[in-house]
Amino acid sequence: MYRALAQRLPRPATWFVTPLSRTRRTAEAIFAAGYPVQELTVVPGLIEQHLGEWQGLAHAELPSRLALPAHPFWPLSGNERPPGGESFAEMILRVGPAIEDMAARHPGADLVAVSHGGAIRAAVAHCLRIAADNALHLSIQNLSLTRLERFPDGWRVVCVNELPGY
Repeated sequence: MYRALAQRLPRPATWFVTPLSRTRRTAEAIFAAGYPVQELTVVPGLIEQHLGEWQGLAHAELPSRLALPAHPFWPLSGNERPPGGESFAEMILRVGPAIEDMAARHPGADLVAVSHGGAIRAAVAHCLRIAADNALHLSIQNLSLTRLERFPDGWRVVCVNELPGY
């Protein structure tokens, strides 16, 4: 999988990771699989959803704590805010400006962001201008490629969940 990503990702590109070490380790694994080593810029806005006091709880423990009905494909609704955390709707409002800023700072350049499933889902939601509960219908696979393109009039989603061999 890492070799396939190393071969598929654009060259040259500017690389970004989140503050969580697992994204840095994933980028380093892609470099070890053949992509030339790049400087990694940390973008806090691309971090996974902050679940506050519910961080680390098993999904089975959540139903008794919810104020809103759960989403059919996620333990929380898109608007449920865990105590001390953020809702997925708020996450979209965080990730959207982060990718807008990245695109504005690097016009016309290829960017590679090694991020998290929820943040990728939020980026796609921002690009498609869809609500949080609609975006939670998307499933983001580990080590898959999602490609977004920024144009003057908006975003285009080129692919989501591209895996080797497709």
